[in-house]
Amino acid sequence: MKNLHIFDSSKTIDKRKVHLLVNRLSRELNFNISNLEINFISNEQIKAINKIYLDHDFTTDIITFCYSSEIKNIDGEIIISVDDAQLNSRKFKVSFYEEIARLVIHGVLHLLGFDDQLINDKKIMKRMENKLLSNCKLILL
Repeated sequence: MKNLHIFDSSKTIDKRKVHLLVNRLSRELNFNISNLEINFISNEQIKAINKIYLDHDFTTDIITFCYSSEIKNIDGEIIISVDDAQLNSRKFKVSFYEEIARLVIHGVLHLLGFDDQLINDKKIMKRMENKLLSNCKLILL
C-alpha cells in the first residue's frame, strides 16, 4: 500500500503480513490512507514515548496518534510494543501474529474514531476488533 510505512526495530515482524492486513482493513472499513506509520518498538522505547507525549510513566502495548481531520482519510501513527505483544500472546494463549494483528486493528479503529475509555465504547470496540480479526485470520497464516 502506498502511504503505509512500517518500521520494526525488533526485526521480528513480517511487514508483508502487516501490509496485507491494513489493505484488508481499508477495504472492510472503507477508509483511505493519507499517511500511516506503524512502528514496532521495545518496552523501553514505548515507555519513553508514553512519558513524553502522554505524561504516563509506564509501558503500554499500543499508542495511537491521529493527525487527520477526516475520519475516513487516515493520517496517523500506530506505535506497538513488541515486548508487550509477546507477553499478551502468552497471557491470552494466542499466537504472536494474532496479537500483533489485534493491536494493528485496535490502532486503526482508534484512527477511525473508535474509543475505549468508557465501558460501552470499549465493548463496541472489542466486538469490532474480534469481528475484524476473525475476518482476517487467513492473512496471519
